[in-house]
Amino acid sequence: MKFAVIVFPGSNCDVDMYHAVRDILEEEVEYVWHTETDLSAYDALLLPGGFSYGDYLRGGAIARFAPVMEAVKEAAERGTFVLGVCNGFQILLEAGLLPGAMRRNNSLKFRCFHTPLEVVNTDTPFTSHYMEGEVIFIPIAHGEGNYYCDPATLAELEQNRQIVFRYKENPNGSVGDIAGIINKAGNVLGMMPHPERAVEDLLGSRDGLRLFTSILQAWRGSHVTV
Repeated sequence: MKFAVIVFPGSNCDVDMYHAVRDILEEEVEYVWHTETDLSAYDALLLPGGFSYGDYLRGGAIARFAPVMEAVKEAAERGTFVLGVCNGFQILLEAGLLPGAMRRNNSLKFRCFHTPLEVVNTDTPFTSHYMEGEVIFIPIAHGEGNYYCDPATLAELEQNRQIVFRYKENPNGSVGDIAGIINKAGNVLGMMPHPERAVEDLLGSRDGLRLFTSILQAWRGSHVTV
């Protein structure tokens, strides 16, 4: 399986994501610059955290216009797995690949600590290695992680089981305690917490690693024959 870590000017979690895939998951991974227009060589696209283009205007608002985003959209339509974490989640929202928007934390403070999450939906390519209702610990690091959508969209997310992770102790005011959502097709996941920073004991939690092993299993299930 071949992963791509999409790098925008201002990304600062790209190395963490690369390390998680290459050194812990032991799969092939490459950095891909924001000017790339062809992502057909990759099986999974990872949009890391950071401050793309300085996050001027708001998180992800400029990155959505990067040349690589058209290729990300095309890949998503083909069914390629796409994971956006923190700033990557903001970019997916701005690009319209996921519904809703992101606002500043209700405290107006940057929040950075491990936080408990409930795994709400395990019927996704990203969460099959968790148990439904399981509480896991994943770090957050954001000042603009207050997920918002209107009541009709929230009802649709709940009806379609598109809410994948909920905060147990909501750190930012997100509607419905939402920490992560998936698209209707089930191949695009956005989440504010950082699973790539919870993949080995040295980091204080290995709970994020199963998200990556879930992706690997899902890909092998459709590409590897015995």
